[in-house]
Amino acid sequence: MTNSTFGQELPGGKPVSVPADQVADHIDRSLANADAEIAVIVAVPNDQRNFDNTVGAIDDLLNELENETNMTQFLSYVSPDTDVQAAGRMAIEKIDAWMIDFGKNEDLYHAVKAYAATNPQLEGEQARLLSDAIRDYRRAGMDLSPEDRAKLTDVQKQIAKLAQQFDTNILEDETTVLLTRDELAGMDDEFIDGLKESNGVYVITLDYPTFGPLLDYADDETTRQKVWTAYKRRGGSKNVQVLENMLKLRAQAAEMLGYQNAADYETEVRMSKNAERVAEFYAGLRPIVRKKAEQDWNEFTQVKRDHTGDPNAVLRPWDFSYYMGKLQQGKYAVDSKEVQQYFPIDGAMETIFSINNKLFGVVFEEVTDQATAYGPALWHEDVRLFLVKDEASGETLGMFYLDLHPRQGKYGHAAQWGVRQSKTLSSGERQVPVAALVCNFTKPTADKPSLLTHDEMQTFLHEFGHGIHTILSNTQYASLGGTNVERDFVEAPSQMLENWVWEPEILAIYARHYETGEPIPPALVEGMIAAKNLGSGMLAEHQIYYGMVDQAYHNVPGGEVDTTQLGLDLFEDVELYEAIPTTRFQAGFGHLTGYQAGYYGYLWSLVFAQDMYERFRELGLLSPDAGDYYRQMILSRGGSQDAMDMVVEYLGRDPRMDAFLIHLGLDPQMDQ
Repeated sequence: MTNSTFGQELPGGKPVSVPADQVADHIDRSLANADAEIAVIVAVPNDQRNFDNTVGAIDDLLNELENETNMTQFLSYVSPDTDVQAAGRMAIEKIDAWMIDFGKNEDLYHAVKAYAATNPQLEGEQARLLSDAIRDYRRAGMDLSPEDRAKLTDVQKQIAKLAQQFDTNILEDETTVLLTRDELAGMDDEFIDGLKESNGVYVITLDYPTFGPLLDYADDETTRQKVWTAYKRRGGSKNVQVLENMLKLRAQAAEMLGYQNAADYETEVRMSKNAERVAEFYAGLRPIVRKKAEQDWNEFTQVKRDHTGDPNAVLRPWDFSYYMGKLQQGKYAVDSKEVQQYFPIDGAMETIFSINNKLFGVVFEEVTDQATAYGPALWHEDVRLFLVKDEASGETLGMFYLDLHPRQGKYGHAAQWGVRQSKTLSSGERQVPVAALVCNFTKPTADKPSLLTHDEMQTFLHEFGHGIHTILSNTQYASLGGTNVERDFVEAPSQMLENWVWEPEILAIYARHYETGEPIPPALVEGMIAAKNLGSGMLAEHQIYYGMVDQAYHNVPGGEVDTTQLGLDLFEDVELYEAIPTTRFQAGFGHLTGYQAGYYGYLWSLVFAQDMYERFRELGLLSPDAGDYYRQMILSRGGSQDAMDMVVEYLGRDPRMDAFLIHLGLDPQMDQ
């Protein structure tokens, strides 16, 4: 495909990437261009100001800057080239610093204020953009004295630099565990053959395809303990110090702006609005979840005691996955390794594509071998590129990169990056969004494809949910496109898509054995569904723990926090396990940058996800009517409306928690 064809098909141009040695100059030019656009906006006489030449023009310049620099920043997380990684991190640091100054540009602030003073009668996206701009200027400290604003700017730049350092320390962490062959009892030969071995000792890395199976299948409890403990120490003591310095600065910045703490500052722009409401959410949920968690605890403890022959055996965190497998296999006849045989990665992709096709009327076209016609050369041989097209019109709606397998130096979790957002260009064309989906699934071998666990299939659906949110967004302004929604709603569309992997009729259609093509046996599906809520109370409490510790770190006046001790104290308060003093999980908890004081959003948004899913249960899991309604009411709107307003309009009523509690295997009447 030629570049001219590309230009016709995908308005907005190619994602931009430049060689590592040119990144600094490229970023400087991009920022200089943005500064020039700011000067044009500022120069408009106040009596000639309108939305397009002021607020709309700000969206234009930010969109252009993102289009010029987002790919470079993204590659810092995924490129195997250390020079590219370093250049990307430098770009992030420069752009973060520029954005802090941009938010405090006094001339631009006065320009927006002058336009707002005309009391323009705006509606829809324009009204939201102006309202957000005024709010964000207040949050940037524009009401402070010049001296205090300069101090706040310095503090915020220090925070941005520490956040980048925190992420880099996790990305570059090379913690390993050395195990003998005997210590690997329970692991199959294929797994062991894939490990690096030296003189009879095997090197265990902490990427998920290595770490996860060891917790699932290693028979030796000491082995599980070693691996789990090592995982909970990633990032090291250096990241504990980085985090604690960052928390002090976040608290300082929040207090300078008049907030009681950093949590209140962060939640103001989310659905929750303040930290007190988050605390109320947990206070209402915890007693209900605890009842189920205690049932789970007794069940898991008993199976460990039966298995070990020790009537006094105590359940530990590293036991959960292992005994989950024992219970699944013994109580529900579900062998997780057998389940994997029905989720080869190509079949998983076909499943996801088919579900989205039936629901949203979109088709997927792989263009990996033409990648340079659509953007930069692919950064690794594992990466694939797909176009998303409207089935009826043939219009290209967006494209996405898939990077599914682990490697040294790659981002270690699962995530979606919005490389480019939806926007209506001055030509009237829609700028085609670009997403990148990053996961860490087991690599295929010479004689076997990558086989996903059921949990990994759920993860794949989750990240694809974010991607389709980015691509099917259809907003006029990029600042409101795709996943630019309230942080505690952003997970809802991706969480909702996870439901399809639990539906028997969906599994019966799509889950096929990688060798024979035979559908998954109904008895196995029945067992999987019956076992769905096995351990759900303990798992929910674990999510609550992460959310509460994140809130607690950002609730302390002055930000003076012993993060390790606070984490251990909360662990014993929120979960049923005894705390493990040798851990410092927070050092590897990547959500503490970019998602700070926001982890509660995973459970919070799950309430809305499950409530919204009820429409599909009623109209049909693959109902085009249900899919189109959801696409139009939620996905296409991006962040153009308040999330609660969108949900209420979609539901036709206020949200309820019942579907969420049932999803967790809890009784909605437990709190009565």
